[in-house]
Parts: sequence; structure tokens; C-alpha cells
Amino acid sequence: MYAAFFGLTHPPFSIAPDPRYLFLSERHREALAHLLYGMESGGGFVLLTGEIGAGKTTVCRAVLEQLPAQARVAYIFNPKLTVRDLLQTICHEFGVAVHARGSGEATVKDYLDPLNEHLLASHAAGLHNVLIIDEAQNLAPDVLEQLRLLTNLETQDRKLLQIILIGQPELRQMLARPELEQLAQRVIARFHLSALTESETAQYVAHRLTVAGWTGGAMLDAQALKALYKQSGGVPRRINLVCDRALLGAYASQQMQVTAPMVRQAALEVFGEQTPNPRAAGAVSGRFGWGGVALGVLGGALVAGAIAWSWPYLERPHVATPQAGLNPEGMPNAAAAPAQAPSAEPDIVPAVKTPSQPEAGTLATLPPGPPPPEAWIGNEDEAFRALAGLWDTPLNGQDPCLEVRDHGLQCYRIGSMTVNGLRQFDRPAALRLQLPGQDSGYALVTAIDDTAVELSNGPQRWRTPLTALTSVWAGYYVTLWRTPPGQQGRLNNGYVGPAASWMEQRLDAMQASGQLPTTAKTLREKVEAFQASQGLEVNGRASPTTLILINRAAGVEEPRLTPARP
Repeated sequence: MYAAFFGLTHPPFSIAPDPRYLFLSERHREALAHLLYGMESGGGFVLLTGEIGAGKTTVCRAVLEQLPAQARVAYIFNPKLTVRDLLQTICHEFGVAVHARGSGEATVKDYLDPLNEHLLASHAAGLHNVLIIDEAQNLAPDVLEQLRLLTNLETQDRKLLQIILIGQPELRQMLARPELEQLAQRVIARFHLSALTESETAQYVAHRLTVAGWTGGAMLDAQALKALYKQSGGVPRRINLVCDRALLGAYASQQMQVTAPMVRQAALEVFGEQTPNPRAAGAVSGRFGWGGVALGVLGGALVAGAIAWSWPYLERPHVATPQAGLNPEGMPNAAAAPAQAPSAEPDIVPAVKTPSQPEAGTLATLPPGPPPPEAWIGNEDEAFRALAGLWDTPLNGQDPCLEVRDHGLQCYRIGSMTVNGLRQFDRPAALRLQLPGQDSGYALVTAIDDTAVELSNGPQRWRTPLTALTSVWAGYYVTLWRTPPGQQGRLNNGYVGPAASWMEQRLDAMQASGQLPTTAKTLREKVEAFQASQGLEVNGRASPTTLILINRAAGVEEPRLTPARP
């Protein structure tokens, strides 16, 4: 009803599972990594839990789209079944023919024998069988016990059936019962998918609006976004319901922007007096271990298994986050890189040779990481020198950060970088690594995909899953960036010297291309509009963080992280 009024091609907040609207927050990415790991591991159970509407099924659908050719999946979405009904459904999903041996209905044994034969034959043919059960909190105890017995069929190195249980938080409580201890001990990976954060809620809304064709400024102002987070608790399904009703209200009053009172009224109409689920609102990422396996040790299994599968969503343009927050070091928490602006003129933006990147797909062929401590770069100065080599700027002096200024570059450090920040900055950097009982060291991050990074030191390269990266990296990050042409010396403020003129030209070009609203008139207003579009704190300060992202959005040819695409 309201789509045409806002110039949208289709309603952006339908609760139907449309793959065009797929949005993966950091927690969704981690959940995806857990499921992919489970589908290529040696067997056992993988557990994914989350509140109603948190996106569990969305993650599962994303996994199903990435199945390798050798995978065979049985998907059960109605688990309120008896043991015999469950086995009948599994056999049907795997295409196993069942014949009753007696004159009556098929017995449990009639289903188990051909199913076991099928699993053995599949393994001999190099196939991998995966059973996914959604809404698994509805499984009866005797059905769960039968599932455990199905995992008894195994070879010397793996079980022949991998089972993934997806359900609400009650599923964890069920598996904690004494009578299910044997099953609980076979859970090799657990993950609890919590709600979106406040900044991720803003990203989610902006993402869906852009996919639906919205080209204007922020449809929900800052106060409306705060109200939306409070009313929805960050649960995607609740966000959709409130936003859909709020846009309908804006349409009814012929207003192009949704306000906080509209959001609160929409929530009242949708939920009544009900408040957001306290278990979901404001929740943080819930990581429940890897069945006793340390994340640092797990890297090899992830590389050898499912994390090596291709992930097509990397090339999907990400939507900027209105009014998203910063981490303590001023780094935006946005999930992905902003859309690129048209390349700036050659006489304004100096060309920098982009380092050679691995061909598409080669990241998966690298040896598993993280790199061993003996292969780390010894100190920060050496790390900056290694980075300068990627900028075709060999350094010889004792102070690399002083020397790079002669080449129009500047050192930059962040103490609490995130994986999302790596994606948004999208530039080679040095990460400080640390293991218990070891001195710290550095490795360059030179490529990234949706599940892993490439860490390197000279010609040595390692593919490190994101789930393993956090076992050695606490967030300390150093990189280089190119200062605006004509700017001399260290730059802390883009309003000073030639940087101000260059910055305004770049922001004007973004306004002309529709990336920034034309209502911003002064340079400070343009900077604030750009910060809002990138998920930065809107403070009007042209800090190095802001200037680095202006470089990226303006198309300055700096070294990038993302592997080259064909």
C-alpha cells in the first residue's frame, strides 16, 4: 500500500523469507560459520539456538544455498513426530525405499536397516549426509534418544550422519537434563544467536530499505531508530512488524520520514501492551564453546571443512548505517564496507598501485592458520615497513611513521578493531597477535572473505577462520592511509589546509551522485551527512577515520583487502 508513496519497488519489511533481503550481522556470520563447520566435521550434533524471530531459519537457509556437490541434506521443519514418523520422514527426505517385512505397517527396524545401508553406501561413494531439524525444542525425549542412536553408525574417522538441531533457548535446557547426557556429550559445536545490537538494528533497517529501492536520506530519524530498538529488542521479525506498521502510519499522514512517536504507536498496534522479550533485548553475542575444542586448535578443521565453501554474499553492496555507534577507539561497528562512489579525477586523487591479490577462490587453498608464533613479525615498526611494501613505498629509516609522511602516507592505530571494522576499512593492516605464555607479534591481514582472513608475513600466507582469529587477536590494529593531495605532515583534522578543499570536492561529488543528501550545505553538514551514511558517530569532526572512509568512498586507489574477483 505504501510502497509507491515512498518510491519503493516492493514492501521492505515483509516477514516472508526473501533472499534479496538477507542481512548477516556479526552474530549471524558466526552462527553460519558454526553450521558450516558442523556440516563438514567428523560427526555428532551441532546446536543452534536463538529467540523467536532472531534469524535462525535465515541462517539455515543461507547454509542450504552453499551446499557442496557431495552433500545430501534431509530437512525437517515439523519435529512433533513419533520415533517411527521421524524415521519415515528421514528416509523419505534421503530417498530411501522402505518395505515392511510383515503384513502390517513398517516397524522401526524396517526403517533403520535400509537407512543404515544408505548411509554406508553414500559414504563409500564420497557423499556426506546431513540431517537438519528446525524447531527442535519440540522433539520428544524418546525421539532425541533415537537421533543419538542414529549417530552410532560410523567409520574409523567419522560418523555417517551429521545432525544439526535448531531451536529456541528451551532446547539448551532440554539437553541439560540428566537423561539426555549422552546426547549432550555428542554436541561438538554450540551457538546461541542473540538479538541485533542497536547499531545493527539501524544497519538492518537501512539495508532492507535500500534493497526495496529507497534512495533518499534516513527514512527513520535517530530518535525513531532508538525507539525501534527499544520496542523490538533487536529481534529481526519484530523489527519488520514494527517498521511495516510505522511506514503505513507515515503514509497515512503523508509524511516521508518516520518519527519516534510513529514507531511507538506502531509497536502498540502490533504488540499491544506486550514488551520486548527480556532475553532478547539488548542481548550480546552468546558463544557456547566448541564441545571442549579450543577455537585456536579448530582452525585446521574449519579450513579443511565447510568454511572453505564459497560465499556469494560478499559482492552484495552493503547499506550504510544511520547513527550507528563506535567502539572505544572510534572505529565504526558497521558490518560491511560502504558502496563505492565513482572514481575521482586523476588530477585530484593520486594513483596508488594496488598490490597483487590472489585469484578468486585461492584463499581457500592456503594452509590453515593462525600462523605459528615463530612466523610472526617481531614488532610494530617492522609491521609498518611490511605494510609500506604493499604501497610500493620501501622504507629504510628508523622511524617508519615519520618516513611515510614524505610519501603522502600516515600511520594509523586502533586499539579495539573488530572483524566488521576490517571489512569496512577494507585495507591491508597489521594485527597484533598474542598467545598465552608467548610474546606478542604481528601478521599482515591481506585478504578477507565471509568466513576467514588471509594472514601473511612476506611470502608466507595462512587462511585463518574468523572463529579462530579471535583466539590470537584482541583487536589491536595498525595500517597506513593516504593523506589528501598537497597536505603536508601529520593530519588529525581534515578542516586544515589543502585537505579541506579536497574533502569538500569529494563530498560534493557524492551529493551529485545521490550518495549524500543535498540538504547538507556547509562543509561540516556534509561531513556529518557522510558520517551518518557510514555508521560513524555524527560529530562533524574530520578525523582520520572519517578521511579514510572518504578515501574509500571516493575511489582512491589504495591497497584493498578483498580478494580480486573475475
